[in-house]
Amino acid sequence: MPGTVLALANQKGGVGKTTTAVNLAACLAEAGAKTLVVDLDPQANATSGLGERPESPSSYDLLDGAPLADVLHATRFPNLSLVRSQPELAGAAVELAERPDGERYLADALGGVREQFEFTFLDCPPSLGPLTVNALAAADAVLVPVQAEYYALEGLAQLTRSIELVRTRLNSSLRIGGVLLTMVDGRTRLSAEVAAEVRKHFGELVFEAQVPRSVRLAEAPSHGLPAIAYDRRSSGADAYWRAAMELVDRHRVGKAVAA
Repeated sequence: MPGTVLALANQKGGVGKTTTAVNLAACLAEAGAKTLVVDLDPQANATSGLGERPESPSSYDLLDGAPLADVLHATRFPNLSLVRSQPELAGAAVELAERPDGERYLADALGGVREQFEFTFLDCPPSLGPLTVNALAAADAVLVPVQAEYYALEGLAQLTRSIELVRTRLNSSLRIGGVLLTMVDGRTRLSAEVAAEVRKHFGELVFEAQVPRSVRLAEAPSHGLPAIAYDRRSSGADAYWRAAMELVDRHRVGKAVAA
């Protein structure tokens, strides 16, 4: 069964996008799935969140024509590989905008990735610039982390319009693969109201698992560890494990339907 490429995207920053990419990838790798994270954010938070340094070879080299095999980096976690980011990636946004067909460079560079990895996560910057557009053009589906707060639906509406635009112009098979509620505070009415509203709009696309606000989850990146490696018993680690298992089920059902 070929693998799937998932872009982690939300034009609103601070929603747990990179945390979701790192932790879903770590859970799936621990479950035995060959998994890849491609860090497309010049801030390189996914890179440091997996305990790696933001340096070359990186996604900048990948977008500059380097073969995927030359930029893959094996992390300390079995089954989990990484294409690191580096600050120079910020310049790629300008370069891609100037190149003919610059929106499809990543899709071409990731040519055989579905044969090598069951899950590939593209961690996007929090904007709809050339790097995110490249990720959406290369992906099979978009995973959307949504913070349980007041402006969540406004950001979702913007992202949905952007996905439709990319689907029309660049990638007709792109779909929303799931919406994951993050930073949920079970003590507040607001979190419950936002969750209900998101489920009303997106129905079965919303994961049953919800990621709670968690001190241990917030601490983990500073140690270069995903939550299941930092504190397996924490509420954040448990939530991402459950979300990862939901993702496996969605992937298998989706592939079966497509077949």
